[in-house]
Order: sequence, then structure tokens, then C-alpha cells
Amino acid sequence: MSEENDLIFREVQTFSSWLRLLLVLSMALAVAISGFALRETITQPKTPNVFVPILLTAVAMAIPIAAAIFFFIIKLETEVRSDGLYVRFYPIHIRYKRFTADNLQQYYTRRYRPILEYGGWGIRYSFTKKGKAYNISGDKGVQLVLTNGRKLLIGSQRPDELVAAIDQMLKK
Repeated sequence: MSEENDLIFREVQTFSSWLRLLLVLSMALAVAISGFALRETITQPKTPNVFVPILLTAVAMAIPIAAAIFFFIIKLETEVRSDGLYVRFYPIHIRYKRFTADNLQQYYTRRYRPILEYGGWGIRYSFTKKGKAYNISGDKGVQLVLTNGRKLLIGSQRPDELVAAIDQMLKK
């Protein structure tokens, strides 16, 4: 990637705090239910193998904990630099995906319906030929049409600024 002074636009989005709170609460509920089930199993006088319920409890606790950690670190990073548009859905994408002036056929702001058009938020694929979407929240973004005909929607809380930054990048 190029030097920091070439940065024209940067936006970092994370999942909303209410979704994170919901995940923490669901994790706490799963741990409480698992603990109750484990206590009931261990206190039974005819329990043949106590390690099986302990293992199941550990798995039941690990899944929501891992999901909560994932949703706390996930973020959509969008940067426009003088040499291209960079997008990364971290931690799924370790490196940025770069789109240069040669890759972009068309781009524009648009409102979209995340659930109806893409089935929700995240890295999503449309079944209605709208292409791929990277989105975290909201219903606004910048639609890219690439020179190979593929489409990519980048969700943004500041789509007008993103388009202006792409305009500026293309003029250089």
C-alpha cells in the first residue's frame, strides 16, 4: 500500500453496540444454562462418565464466547488513496482488496435493502444479480460496477464523501 500522506478518505465501521450487547447477553445465558446442566448431571448418583457433560459444557460455552469475540473485532475498513480504493472486512480479509481506476467502470451512491437484497449484513452475495456486498450496518453505500462486469456494494455511513474521494482519486 502507498504512503499515509496519499490517504484521501478513510472509514472504519463496526457492528452496533446493541448487537454486541445482545451477543454478550446470549453468551451469559449459554454459560448459565450450561452450568445448570452440568450441575444437574454431576449431582446425579448414577452418572456413568462425568467427563462427557464437562466436555459438552465447555463446547457450549466456547461457541458463544468465540462468536462474541469475533463480533467485537470485526470491522469494515474503506480507504481511498491516490492509487486506488481499498476495502477490507477484518479479520476475514487480512489484506486490503484494491480497486484501481482501471478496475472501475462505474460507481454511485445508493440506498439498498440489506435483508431483501443481500440476506443481511457482512460479506453477502445477492441472488438477484446485484453482486456482492460488504456491509456492517445501515442501508446506504457505494455501488461499484467493475470492468469485468461484477458488482460490489460497499456499505458506508458517508457514501457521498466516499464517492467524492473516488472522484478525487481518479483525477490524479
